[in-house]
Amino acid sequence: MNFEFVIPVLISFMISVVLGPIVIPFLRKLKMGQTERTEGVQSHLKKAGTPTMGGVIFLIAVVATSLFFIKDYPKIVPVLFLTLGFGIIGFLDDYLKVVLRRSDGLLAWQKFLLQVILTGIFVFYIMNYTDVSLNMRIPFWPGHYLNMGWIAIPVLFFAVIGTVNGVNFTDGLDGLASSVTLIVAVFFTVVSIGTQSGIEPITCAVVGGLMGFLLFNVYPAKVFMGDTGSLALGGFVAGAAYMMQMPLFILLVGLIYLIEVVSVIMQVSYFKATHGKRIFKMAPIHHHFELCGWSETRVVAVFSVVTAIMCLIALLAL
Repeated sequence: MNFEFVIPVLISFMISVVLGPIVIPFLRKLKMGQTERTEGVQSHLKKAGTPTMGGVIFLIAVVATSLFFIKDYPKIVPVLFLTLGFGIIGFLDDYLKVVLRRSDGLLAWQKFLLQVILTGIFVFYIMNYTDVSLNMRIPFWPGHYLNMGWIAIPVLFFAVIGTVNGVNFTDGLDGLASSVTLIVAVFFTVVSIGTQSGIEPITCAVVGGLMGFLLFNVYPAKVFMGDTGSLALGGFVAGAAYMMQMPLFILLVGLIYLIEVVSVIMQVSYFKATHGKRIFKMAPIHHHFELCGWSETRVVAVFSVVTAIMCLIALLAL
């Protein structure tokens, strides 16, 4: 067993733990408080004023830790680029919303355009500067890969942007996106070490950074990650999956992200089609369970267990 990969976990964890007490009061001073919708889950109203943009805590931890290893592990570069790039888009969105008080933050077309540009640079880099193919490992069919030819490129754009926004939708309860993505990062770490994919240090750094962040983000949260954190984590999941030729596995390990996105699409489509009727009490679906009487901590626990089981199934699917 190779224990050297414990080091990036510990470094990132320590950076997160040290940054928490420094960054959280700073965000509070900047009045980066979370605003809660009055028509939403009533128990969330007491969260108003909790600092957001806390994703910078684990984002700094992941970037700083990865830089220690980047010379020996060049395949970290595209994953780090996608993680940091989407984190910066999220930071801009949060900053406009919270500090400059622009209720919409980045406009939808601005956010989408930035995401497309970032994904375009990512695909250009892996096709021209790495030996990673866009062929995808097929779950439950070991040694076989799906070759989609040129169609793999539009599929990549769809997969990356879809994953990023799926993680963004999942971030709605104390510790939910952090817990689910921590488990996904552990899965990627196990697979990366087993296959020697060359991205182990960044998957380990995300595990450590999120463990440190969760100390401040579990219920009742002292800080929220905001779009800064959720978009960064989405970039990480998509980037790591593509560097290991495992985008199809996102459907397994990221089942919660998928369910969250689909619940929003179904709700909005049905609402428009029926002129005001709803399928769920509230979307994304984690709020539906809350309005059905589940406590916030129960939703987080159940979604985390589902993710852990799906990661075990994904390991079997290798």
